Amino acid sequence: MTEDLLWLWIVLGVVLLAGVGSALLAPRLRRRRRDDGGAPPAVDEATQDTLAPPDAAPVETAPAAPVLETPAPVAGRMVRLRDRLARSGSPLGARLLSVLSRADLTDDDWDELEETLLLADIGAGPAGELLEGLRTRVQVEGVRDAGAVRELLRSELLKVVDPTMDRTIATTRPVVDGVPKPAVVLVVGVNGTGKTTTVGKLARVLVAEGRSVVLGAADTFRAAAADQLATWGARVGVETVRSDREGADPAAVAFDAVAKGSRDDVDVVLVDTAGRLQNKAGLMDELGKISRVITREAPLGEVLLVLDATTGQNGMQQAKVFGEVAGVTGIVLTKLDGTARGGIVVAVQRELGVPVKLVGLGEGPDDLAPFDPEQFVDGLLG
Repeated sequence: MTEDLLWLWIVLGVVLLAGVGSALLAPRLRRRRRDDGGAPPAVDEATQDTLAPPDAAPVETAPAAPVLETPAPVAGRMVRLRDRLARSGSPLGARLLSVLSRADLTDDDWDELEETLLLADIGAGPAGELLEGLRTRVQVEGVRDAGAVRELLRSELLKVVDPTMDRTIATTRPVVDGVPKPAVVLVVGVNGTGKTTTVGKLARVLVAEGRSVVLGAADTFRAAAADQLATWGARVGVETVRSDREGADPAAVAFDAVAKGSRDDVDVVLVDTAGRLQNKAGLMDELGKISRVITREAPLGEVLLVLDATTGQNGMQQAKVFGEVAGVTGIVLTKLDGTARGGIVVAVQRELGVPVKLVGLGEGPDDLAPFDPEQFVDGLLG
């Protein structure tokens, strides 16, 4: 009996000691888990191999593709010019109509009309032609009604703007030795006229018409020009060919752009050029070299001169120089919506003998439009 009691006390003591030990160790284990950041217990390599799925690979998230912009349709863009010219306070319409509507036109009235035309930068020659036509018709037809006066003025303005000029952009692909080549458009002009921006906007016009395009950043003397052009192109999925260093040979960049256009079977290659105008000889050499090098790969279809419409007659000297050295085939007038000098359209056409083909209507990416003489005159008249 004594021996049984002894064993009972021994068992109770062991159980009691085990309970006390667990109570003492539990806080330490909880603190250790907190110190380890709640990490799960280590698993040996053998156990890990049984847990991991076969051929497990890290999951990579593909970068999101850039969202391309859809350029606005080209049709109808010139319609916006009417309101914008009216807001610019163009005197070429309102003041002419005001004078012509007077009961009896005196010599002073005709002098006022001439002054208005000259202030609008229409040029002395076209202004004289317009006044002569107006004088004759006013005397013969005796026009006084406001509606009839407007139609008379519209008719005479349209004559000097000349709707018979071919204003299409040469973007039809030529065929050389049976092989289609891209149409090549060279864009020239002084820096500050919006030349590089115009190239980007023209790319959008072509993309809106369903054409494939490559851009050539041949303005290698201005650090930001290539970046600016590449940004314009990327927004509509158009690639830009550029040099990896500032001051590279512009002709080499232009050639690479045209060569890529040929390899990729694109419709049009637009080449932006430097706008330096320190001297005529340097400009002639540079543009001449670009033209010669380009034609080794494809014919040069179009040379567009970009002019700032707000400079008026001050930009005519630039136009003359580029017209002499670059073989200009068309004019792009930027900032036309913000000037009262709408007559520059007439003056520059007369000076260079080439048509205005595109006009800038504002700062928006799709504010470049093919020039329409009738809608332009309607915009001037308000």
